[in-house]
Order: sequence, then C-alpha cells, then structure tokens
Amino acid sequence: MSEGIERIKTLIIGSGPAGYTAAIYAARADLKPVVYTGMEPGGQLTTTTEVDNFPGYPEGVDGPSMMVDLQKQAERFGTEVRIGMITSIELSDQAGGIHKAMVDDKTPIEAETVIISTGASAKYLGLPSEQRLRGGGVSACAVCDGFFYKGQEVAIVGGGDTAAEEASYLANICSKVTMLVRKDHMRASKAMQHRVNSLENIEIRYNTEIEEVLGEQVVEGIRVVNNQSGATENIPITGLFIAIGHTPNTSIFEGQLDMDDTGYIQTVGKSTKTNKPGVFASGDVQDKEYRQAITAAGTGCMAALDAERYLALVESN
Repeated sequence: MSEGIERIKTLIIGSGPAGYTAAIYAARADLKPVVYTGMEPGGQLTTTTEVDNFPGYPEGVDGPSMMVDLQKQAERFGTEVRIGMITSIELSDQAGGIHKAMVDDKTPIEAETVIISTGASAKYLGLPSEQRLRGGGVSACAVCDGFFYKGQEVAIVGGGDTAAEEASYLANICSKVTMLVRKDHMRASKAMQHRVNSLENIEIRYNTEIEEVLGEQVVEGIRVVNNQSGATENIPITGLFIAIGHTPNTSIFEGQLDMDDTGYIQTVGKSTKTNKPGVFASGDVQDKEYRQAITAAGTGCMAALDAERYLALVESN
C-alpha cells in the first residue's frame, strides 16, 4: 500500500438501490465496504415522491425515506457511508491488482475491488417550470409513476422507442395521452409507431415543443408551441412524462471499461463482471432496459457476491 493512502477492501461508487444493496451483502460477507454517495445521495429515487412498486412496502413509501432505510440497513452491518464523489479512477488490469481512485479531486484511496453503481441520469428539457415541478407531476419514468394518474389526462415528450413504449403503457391506464414530438416524424421503430397509432386515446402532435409547465405546486397543464407555425396552445394535463433518454454516469471510466455506443458499461454474461478484474457494475449504469429500483437492487446483490467470490479466488492463489 502506498504510504499514507487508505486501502479499502470493497469500494462502492454510488448510493442508490444498487449501491446500498451491494453494501448490505458486502458488509455481511465481511468485505468492509465503503460507499461514496456521489453528487446525489440516494440516487434518482430521492426525486420520487411515492414508490409503490418496491416489494416490502405494502402502503408505499416516498423515495427519500426508502433510501434512508437502505442506508441504515447497510450501516447496521458495518458499511461506512461517506459523502463524497469519486472524480477519477485508475483501474488495474491484473487479477489481484489494486485500483486507485481520487475523492473530490484531492484525496487518493486504493481498493481491492470496486462496485460501480453510479446510475444513469434522466435527460430533461431544462425548463425552470419543469424542474420546479419534478415530483409534483413531472416524471421521467412512466412505469414508476404512471399509476398515480390513472383515469387522468397526461402528456409525454419524446419520439423514440422509449417514448412510444411509455405512451402505450400510459394509454392503458390514463384517459388520454398527448405525445409531443419535436420533429415531423418519430424515431421509434415502425412496430412501435404502429402500436402508438393504433391506440385511440393517444394523440400525437408533431413539430411541437413545451414552452412552460403550468401549475404552482402540481402540474395543471402545459403551454406548447408549434415550431413551424409559432402557434401556442395550453393543454390541461395532470402528469408530464419526459422520455428523451438517459445518460449513464460513466465518464470517469471511459477508455478503461467496455461500454456500448451510448456509454452503458458492458458486463460479462449474466454476471456483473466488467473487463477489468475485481471491477463490477450494477444498477442503471449497466442496465438500459429495465431501469427499476428492484432490478437495480438485484444486480447490487449480484455485484457483492461476485466481489466476494473474486476476493476468495485471489486470496486462495
């Protein structure tokens, strides 16, 4: 170990459902995990007011409270949770090698294993009114929050496969779905376009963008503009879903870990193993298909088990 530099057995980067679940399992396996929370302690769920689809909460739970519960459970088994961000990292190519990281651009640490749970950030439109009403009717996950708008009129922004899929999902539970597409065509596959067009309660508006989300405490409507004619219109809705994509938080691993063309970390087979020995990825940072708290937690468990087996193999050699 470099003189004066702390060495950690299992470094967990990120503090959402994946990170904390990995910490629970790693701590119980005596891997002495240290969690660095990142810029958004608790991850995306801290911006979600109600979580009704995570097992074990029959009455539902608000996102921040759920993350506090997970943190307390991880700490009960000996996890050390630290407020801070891993700003750079040098991953070893050798089995049994030591990985070197920097905390907040100033404090070096070393780790025998690394579990990456940095998640993916939903892309938003960037409107002040939109950001103000996040959690008050503005959401980036129809599957997570659509249930709360059952029988109501909602809108969804986006023209790709995700937007089309979420619009179809919302159409099954909402009275009307207005789909706003910025261009004069959709990017979604033909099959998804056919599905959306076949649903009578979905209205697609092309060349349409949002100028402002209306409402003080909760969403009451949107003001939209036709980017060809310049005409504006207010549309009364109670829920607004943004489906313009996610950005995986993987920039510090670029050039070291195998990623797909959109930046998601690629893992080996059904495991959480990356192309670097002793480095594992869990949660939304490697999952662009499901992006649910429960699936993130599941891969967090897998990452801790993979790390435990890796260390046992290294120590046996």
